[in-house]
Amino acid sequence: MSVTVRVPAKVNVQLAVGAARPDGFHDLANVFLAVGLHDEVTVAPADALGLTCTGPGSDQVPLDRTNLAARAAIALAERHGISPDVRIHIDKDIPVAGGMAGGSADAAGALVACDALWGTKASREELLDICAELGSDVPFSLVGGAALGTGRGEKLELLDVGGPFWWVFAAADGGLSTPAVYREFDRLSPRAPEPVAAPALLDALRTGDVHALAATVTNDLQPAALSLFPSLKDTLDAGTSAGALAALVSGSGPTTAFLAADESAARRVAEGLAASGTCRSVRVASSPAPGATLL
Repeated sequence: MSVTVRVPAKVNVQLAVGAARPDGFHDLANVFLAVGLHDEVTVAPADALGLTCTGPGSDQVPLDRTNLAARAAIALAERHGISPDVRIHIDKDIPVAGGMAGGSADAAGALVACDALWGTKASREELLDICAELGSDVPFSLVGGAALGTGRGEKLELLDVGGPFWWVFAAADGGLSTPAVYREFDRLSPRAPEPVAAPALLDALRTGDVHALAATVTNDLQPAALSLFPSLKDTLDAGTSAGALAALVSGSGPTTAFLAADESAARRVAEGLAASGTCRSVRVASSPAPGATLL
């Protein structure tokens, strides 16, 4: 017997970042939008906890107990007094170390899959509580759709979306460490203001107005990401030249995200980016997408 769960990538249409807190985290106003790029996480009974991974970038994924998916299985097992004897297989399609929450998505997928495999019947509240313990982006990977994340991003308020919205994602050659990007943010913005979600952006999401959304997307981590990875500016410029309505670094990067007017415009932006020589690969996806889903 095995259980498979599909989990989405995310883009941050607003990432407002406050100053560093005493615990080292930052208060955020983080508007998440799940997009139709997915990993699939399959779990099956085993003699001991084990992890395998296939797909683009899978050689960069840790296959030990530091992996968030393994930690999710362990956390659920500990809560229910059972041994985490399970084989976890991750089929990657979300860019690795790209600022699109692939590792967080895999953790949410493993959690939902193990709950189904073991029959632990965890409540949604318990699953979200475990997600928040695992990482700031993991709760959103569970719920999907669109949400405003506050605190360090783990406290979610679900948002209405009048979309769909079409995106192009350009994967960079190389990765960026999220802690390194936050350290650079602290250096560049030592007195960051209290983060607040932009009402105009929330209105644009709710009404499905792509041009209003393009005018309001922001990422406070973008200057730090560009400081550490300057060539990302060439990719952002190439996407804008190809017709994107908005261009931004996705989360802590280095994946860049481009909002297009519609699907055909997204295909044109993707073609322009692919021809630009400024990125490793290009993907087109729509949003919003469901959260962790049993297949």
